[in-house]
Amino acid sequence: MKLEGKIAAITGGTAGLGRGIAESFLEEGASVALFARNPEKGAAVLEELGVGDRAIFVSGDVMKQSDVEGLIDKTAESFGRVDILVNNAGGAGDLQPLHMLSDEAFDEAMKWNVYSTFWATRRALGGMIDRKWGRVINMSSMEGKHGKPVFTAYTAAKHAVIGMTKSLAREVGTAGVTANCICPGLVITDIIKNNGPETAKAMGMEFDEMIEMFAAEAAIKRPNTVEEIAAVALLLASKAGAGITGAAISVDGGTAQY
Repeated sequence: MKLEGKIAAITGGTAGLGRGIAESFLEEGASVALFARNPEKGAAVLEELGVGDRAIFVSGDVMKQSDVEGLIDKTAESFGRVDILVNNAGGAGDLQPLHMLSDEAFDEAMKWNVYSTFWATRRALGGMIDRKWGRVINMSSMEGKHGKPVFTAYTAAKHAVIGMTKSLAREVGTAGVTANCICPGLVITDIIKNNGPETAKAMGMEFDEMIEMFAAEAAIKRPNTVEEIAAVALLLASKAGAGITGAAISVDGGTAQY
């Protein structure tokens, strides 16, 4: 029970990586607040998890500051505090070459990935510092370490998340708070299955070709799994991760290798 008695808030917590991380945390004794847009899905996920009052759902849009800050407030109201914050929600948005990218699309990528992380972290951080214990885990991407055509806005956003995390780690290093990024490679979640064909089209290929390309770039020659990402999040959230901060940890099957 590595997280017994700890309280976690997870954005994008009802599907994909967010749900996998939530399940891992719950198995290790934490109480968890899941944040996503769809209340019906949220209720269904809570029932599926079957952990009673150790999990709550908070409905909101990660691109709205008041909703993101509301997650932190409602988690504290329900459980007393926020010990662990996982800024998992994010996405690529409009995939265009830079010379065709609109201001609106670039702004969307920043709100979705960077501002949401900033808003939630700022709201949760004061309590963590006061209690001299906290974990901030931000989801970047392998695109946070290198570039890919038409992913310009997303790549810029995920690089920004890493930079913000590194500076935060130095700000709170003596306060018992750690801040780290996870940089996943391709993981075949429902979101990828649903949105992947459009992404592949923007890259000038078929969906299966895109999956093969990502797999070929990795040393392990396959996509990563949700469980592999969740295992790293659990390490960072636990006592065992106390000495890790300011890191951008690649869980991409050896694609970036740094």
